[in-house]
Amino acid sequence: MTEIYISTDVETDGPIPGPHSMLSLGSAAYTADKQLITTFSANLETLPGATAHPETAKWWASQPKAWDACRKDLVTPNDAMARYAAWIKSLKGSPVFVAYPAGFDFLFVYWYLIRFAGESPFGHSALDVKTFAMAVLKTDYRKSTKRNMPKHWFDKLPHSHIALDDALEQGALFCNMLNECRFQSQE
Repeated sequence: MTEIYISTDVETDGPIPGPHSMLSLGSAAYTADKQLITTFSANLETLPGATAHPETAKWWASQPKAWDACRKDLVTPNDAMARYAAWIKSLKGSPVFVAYPAGFDFLFVYWYLIRFAGESPFGHSALDVKTFAMAVLKTDYRKSTKRNMPKHWFDKLPHSHIALDDALEQGALFCNMLNECRFQSQE
């Protein structure tokens, strides 16, 4: 079955789910050849009893456009995650979660899927873009930052801290890296 790369970005009000909330979820489903299949986005109500982390709240104060965007058209976590799980399952292929950094975004998405949808259609399939860059660039992990990546890996897409914008941007980045890696291995 063909893999579908689901580039995902979350916006949150703290470092971990439970005490803090996922505010916004954006995903862009790509084929390996960078064909955008479809997208998903939702802005979520905060969890009952959860609070914003002070450092994250301070950061949000510096991002008023992104904050306003993630607080519009709120839905319950139950509704958002049920629709998200159904959306993933509707895709024609095996879903692979892709994020930068996957360790953060997957933590929230997996926790919310299990808690509110009762399952994760991803299983444990999460691919970290920075780790993949490390392998493609043949460098140390801490040196595989965006500023050290080749400019031709980046499409002219916004990185706005609006979840869907960032998911589209990092999905295109991942597909460009994947294409270069596969091309190099055929030489």
